[in-house]
Amino acid sequence: MDPIPVHLAVEDSLSEAVLRRILKGSERQYEVGTCYRKGGYGYLKRNIVGFNNAAKGTPFVVLTDLDRATCAPNLIRQWLPVPRHPNLLLRIAVREVEAWLLADRGGFSDFLGIGEDRIPRDADGIPDPKVCLINLARRSRRRSLRDAIVPAEGITARQGPNYDGALTPFVLDSWDLAAAASRSPSLRRTVEAARRFVPQWSRR
Repeated sequence: MDPIPVHLAVEDSLSEAVLRRILKGSERQYEVGTCYRKGGYGYLKRNIVGFNNAAKGTPFVVLTDLDRATCAPNLIRQWLPVPRHPNLLLRIAVREVEAWLLADRGGFSDFLGIGEDRIPRDADGIPDPKVCLINLARRSRRRSLRDAIVPAEGITARQGPNYDGALTPFVLDSWDLAAAASRSPSLRRTVEAARRFVPQWSRR
């Protein structure tokens, strides 16, 4: 079976790494073209109709966070007031993509050098996964990770100076996708959607 050509659209570089890892681990083969990553949540919301229209030519896989929205179906209805094209795969992390990393409790505890029992069992139930992850990183025995992930005292930044850069190697090299999907329903649905995805090509 020929690889499926797709473009990606994500909030940030960490989400891009997660999405690429999911596609790479899928039973389907994907050939990734352009990744659109230009301004977080707002950029995706403003451009989702355009991605939906562009998917008629080349399929798009879009990943965003649920954040404070009530549920994924409501967020999709708010964002996309037109029918979704079958070639647009729109996936939503509950509540943030960080929850999907934390769902690999064994792998992430080894990465940080902390006890596995400190990581919540219900990844999708964590109210603010990014804050949870940063607070866990404060306990890390690895100073390089603490300095990269945790914001310095007295500044207003929500995350450390190399947050995405520190977490991306874990995603690409160590993240146990199967283990994480077994503990995160939203990740499991995304993995299954990537496996089942069959674009519709127009006949000319």
